[in-house]
Amino acid sequence: MKKLLALLLIMLSSCTISYKFNGASINYNLIKTISISDFPIRAALVYPPLEETFTNMLKDSYTRQTQLQMVDANGDLQIEGEITGYNITPQAVGTDAYATMTRLTITVKVTFVNTKESQYDFENRTFSAYQDFSSDRMLTDVQDELITIICEEIVDLIFNATVANW
Repeated sequence: MKKLLALLLIMLSSCTISYKFNGASINYNLIKTISISDFPIRAALVYPPLEETFTNMLKDSYTRQTQLQMVDANGDLQIEGEITGYNITPQAVGTDAYATMTRLTITVKVTFVNTKESQYDFENRTFSAYQDFSSDRMLTDVQDELITIICEEIVDLIFNATVANW
């Protein structure tokens, strides 16, 4: 009886079940690679670091959350686009008629091609996100922090639209 119990304990301790839920539903037998082009800024207002920041965050997201191999061009999945909006707008107005809150909005236009399952393709789909900040702060003081938050949200939206087909 002791041997059976010991054997059972050894078997149970060596078996582990692991679940990873990231929302991706990729057929890795069919889809092996992804290519993501740089996202140039085509907005009227330009913040130069945004292009590199956004593109790198997008690539990092797929590298971290999928088993796809990143290739320079002609991947099984292909993502390209441009940053079409970088806008600052007043949101809340105080009693003195000046804005008390300001909103930074970033808009991205994306084309997605799935060379193996074309029913998931889309062209020129727009993704947008924003963050509000107090108008008593200068944009230059909060810009990098806001861009990180906004880009993370847009990257999540794009990830879900491209590989979370459920």
